[in-house]
Amino acid sequence: MEDRFNRKYKYPWVLLNEQPFTDEFKTRVRILTDAPIQFGQISPDDWYQPAWIDEKRAEQGRLAMMRQHIIYAGIYRNMCRFNSGFFFQHELLQPYRYYWRPDVTYFCDVDYDPFLFMQDNDKVYGWTLSLLEWQPTIPTLWSTVREFMDEHPEYVSANNSIEFLSDNGGLNYNLCHFWSNFEIADMDFWRGDAYQAFFKHLDSKGGFYYERWGDAPVHSMAAALFARKDQIHFFSDMGYMHPPFQHCPYGSEWVKGRCSCNPQDSFDYQPASCLRKFQGMFKS
Repeated sequence: MEDRFNRKYKYPWVLLNEQPFTDEFKTRVRILTDAPIQFGQISPDDWYQPAWIDEKRAEQGRLAMMRQHIIYAGIYRNMCRFNSGFFFQHELLQPYRYYWRPDVTYFCDVDYDPFLFMQDNDKVYGWTLSLLEWQPTIPTLWSTVREFMDEHPEYVSANNSIEFLSDNGGLNYNLCHFWSNFEIADMDFWRGDAYQAFFKHLDSKGGFYYERWGDAPVHSMAAALFARKDQIHFFSDMGYMHPPFQHCPYGSEWVKGRCSCNPQDSFDYQPASCLRKFQGMFKS
């Protein structure tokens, strides 16, 4: 991220952890950037499993997924809940409106400011990879979302993207979501009334622990339902990889020499990708 983008822009880094960062870690990170860095600790209430969760039921859910050989079956629940409902409320993030969640490998030099792009074009959510979710990790998520929509129709955008999420007008979830290990988004959208009510509704059901509701489908459903479809942006020019999937720009974006990836390796139009479905929403 520093090499491809931030060495030119010097945007501040905010690094959060549930445990205090070590001095060695802080020293190593400061070597990598001249940008301002803040190291913060996550509140235990925001990170750890709430006391009201039935741990026996949660354990049974984890074991069931492990028997099905589902990847990450026994982990990441605290992280998914924190990323869904709390990171944007952390005191160190209060001065900021937009964030870029960086992860793993960037193939392309970024020669413009995506934060200004989001601001100038009234975007609230940006992504690069979309794919199908593991259905056994979210068996009751969509019914819970539909319940919220029925209770709060005032929050559903008139020009929403429900066709990205459902092939039958919202009756069933087609498992499409934006992969949140890359996302550039507006934290004021997460801090707004619609998303706050939405997260509280989801959290009250315990599905982050009884199942394994990920922040990726949660963010995707909220953006698709509560924002206008034109407020969601596909950063097609961002070459990016989170194993085992990657996106590499096509055409002129690649041949200009900005990127070190091969467009033929892109996940974009593989069977489990949802890019075609997203693009189809904008065809007349």
